Amino acid sequence: AGRWPVYALAACLAVSAALGGVAVQQYQAVQDARQETRQAQRHDAQVSRVLAAPDARTATAAMEGGAQGTVVVSRSVNRAVFAASGLRRPSDGQVYQLWFDDGGTMRSAGLVDTPDTDGTVLMDGPVDRASGMGITLEPAGGSPRPTTPPLGLMGFPAA
Repeated sequence: AGRWPVYALAACLAVSAALGGVAVQQYQAVQDARQETRQAQRHDAQVSRVLAAPDARTATAAMEGGAQGTVVVSRSVNRAVFAASGLRRPSDGQVYQLWFDDGGTMRSAGLVDTPDTDGTVLMDGPVDRASGMGITLEPAGGSPRPTTPPLGLMGFPAA
């Protein structure tokens, strides 16, 4: 009879520890979700800023495989937004990569890493003096320079 309270106490402590661990995991999951929400809100605000800029200009072009790309450029915001429709999902180990055309030298403008291939991407980095953009299919993680022929090229519209 003397051991029963000790076992009960041990069981209560084990349950308390387990519940505490679950609470910590749930708290961390909520914090992670809040962080992702803030990042998405910042991204959406930056995209909206480009699209709503008074000097925003749009160019659209057909790309390989029947896809279509549209770029919106704002020199005053110094950013560009790329939207694609009809891109085929890349093979495992590959990703679409965007490029700024700086006088014939291609500068990475980020990866198209949306869950589907019909999406809008805030291009990474400033437009600066870029005269256009391109998109290539690259190894997962991207490349410092294009390694495949472009799937699409388009010049930026004049201001």
